[in-house]
Amino acid sequence: MARSSPRKKPVVSYKEEGDETAKKPSAARAALGSLKSAAAKLAAKPAPKRMVIDEGAEEAKPEATKPQQTKKRKTTKTNDQDAMPLADRTAVSSLKKAMYIGAHVSAAGGVNNSITNAVHIGANSFALFLKSQRKWDNPPINPEAKSLFMSGCSNHGYNAAEHALPHGSYLVNLAQSDPAKATQAYNAFLDDLNRCEQLGIKLYNFHPGSTLGDSREAAIGRIAAQLNKSHKATSSVITVLENMAGSGNTIGSTWEDLRDIIALVDDKSRVGVCIDTCHAFAAGHDLRTPEAFRKTLDEFRRIVGIKYLKAFHLNDSKAPFGSSRDLHANIGTGFLGLRAFHSVMNEDSFCGMPMVLETPIDKKDAKGKSVEDKQVWADEIKLLESLVGMDADGEKFTALEKELQARGAGERQRIQDQVKKKAAKGGGKKFAAGKKRKKGDDTDDETD
Repeated sequence: MARSSPRKKPVVSYKEEGDETAKKPSAARAALGSLKSAAAKLAAKPAPKRMVIDEGAEEAKPEATKPQQTKKRKTTKTNDQDAMPLADRTAVSSLKKAMYIGAHVSAAGGVNNSITNAVHIGANSFALFLKSQRKWDNPPINPEAKSLFMSGCSNHGYNAAEHALPHGSYLVNLAQSDPAKATQAYNAFLDDLNRCEQLGIKLYNFHPGSTLGDSREAAIGRIAAQLNKSHKATSSVITVLENMAGSGNTIGSTWEDLRDIIALVDDKSRVGVCIDTCHAFAAGHDLRTPEAFRKTLDEFRRIVGIKYLKAFHLNDSKAPFGSSRDLHANIGTGFLGLRAFHSVMNEDSFCGMPMVLETPIDKKDAKGKSVEDKQVWADEIKLLESLVGMDADGEKFTALEKELQARGAGERQRIQDQVKKKAAKGGGKKFAAGKKRKKGDDTDDETD
């Protein structure tokens, strides 16, 4: 992805309380530094023994045993480079269409850090994990982290109710038929909804679940029943179903799956859909050309209903059309291509929704270790914003499309060869039956 914005835009002013003006180019840096300083004070307060868990985790329960040394994070340490925004936020009002583009940022160390990380990449929306998504039991939200999250949203002009899109735990399967496991899944799900309401967040994205070999009808009934129960236990958060790529026993790869779940939900105002572009493409919903995009959108309108569309996950696809492979690619480098995202960025009915990148940002450092390059997201946000109103038949778009396709050619060929190899061996049927992939299988499928 190009390291500079394809076109310059007016930027959002990050005005702190007491500031008379915020016109200087360094305003974003100052605001980000302020938020980091507040978070640092929170982290520095004396407290019982803590240990770092993983993204979304805040603290562990204190123990009476001897103090345990704090575990070192794999994430980069805070330094001057981390405190400097990689890109200024574009004022959404300056775009021809109100597209709120961001990424799934880290909330490691406290939910308030998601604001810092969103500002860092110039995001106008963001996703996060509200707690560790690798554990069933988590401590409650730290009250000061909650306060910093809410003040951070206010100070930086984020509307948490509209443009924050938390992602549910990968452990939760609301289609569980086993009573004990179903209760465990429901409790974890409800805990996240309560966290949303504490933070003033209205949208909560989650994967529908897996049939685990049971009938699809029965599994969908259990999902809806759990949603109805959770809606009665909460007051406002909207549970947002994510469409899936279609592998194994996964529910949600067809518009009909989503329709059937929604049909069984009692309070229709508390349910919605998030379309993941990579998942849709992998499941056989084409978006590559304006004609294909329009056909797919019309089918969604007819089967599900556009009023239920609440958000997007913006990802290109390393795998070819209809492959049922969940392989995210950087925007414009995959089989979907830049034209698909031009269609998304210029669709009036998508205005005002959170649009979240989940594209790859890992790269190798000088020592060969995998590190995150958040500049990728900063650049992709600017790329997507530049597509709003851009002439798709013009020289600028054509050159950009060609450049990005060339950049992803090698990876597309590698995955295409995998798909052909599995098809020749009948591997597609094997995995479609819901069997687990063994370590060493040449696959890179994701779970986002």
